[in-house]
Amino acid sequence: MIPDFQTLMLPFLKCVSDGKEYKVRDVLERLATEFAVTNEERKELLSSGTQAIFDNRVGWAKAHLKKAGLLDSPRRAMVVITDLGRQVLSERISRIDTRYLRRFPSYLEFQKASRNDNETEEEATDAENNMQTPEENLDKAYQRIRRSLASELLNRVIELSPAFFERLVVELLVRMGYGGSIKEAGKAVGKSGDEGIDGTIKEDKLGLDI
Repeated sequence: MIPDFQTLMLPFLKCVSDGKEYKVRDVLERLATEFAVTNEERKELLSSGTQAIFDNRVGWAKAHLKKAGLLDSPRRAMVVITDLGRQVLSERISRIDTRYLRRFPSYLEFQKASRNDNETEEEATDAENNMQTPEENLDKAYQRIRRSLASELLNRVIELSPAFFERLVVELLVRMGYGGSIKEAGKAVGKSGDEGIDGTIKEDKLGLDI
């Protein structure tokens, strides 16, 4: 199971506890080993397909630690623990999460800047307890909108006439790449005596088959 980004925060900080500069990629690999993330899980992508879920969560764990002042980036794609980070580790705490990081002024400033002016305290608490990264939340919202839109479209199509539905299917197939254009590629039949044929479509742009 892929750990959430807040669970990754303390292990990330421990990976760089010796004060040396580390490549973010090297820390990512160490965390993958520590949490026994499988190759299949490493390949799991966000719904947008732009980034691996595990990589995204490690990236956000790093970003939050840095905003709190526990990490620094001396060079691009490099991280090093700060004096404040070492102090936190010396407390031998069992977990670092967004709630814990709120004790640091720089992190509070980061949250204040990121928060919508109209966001209520209750909404801010919900966001704090959320174990998903911003990209994952956006993906979920996008999928909810898609499902809602698909349901609405289906309901509207069902309410329309059979003749309209037949034309809709032909146009959909053309949009999927069959034939060349609506005029050239397909036509709805939908008449008595057509032996149940609802429409015809050219198999390809050359029109070699229908």
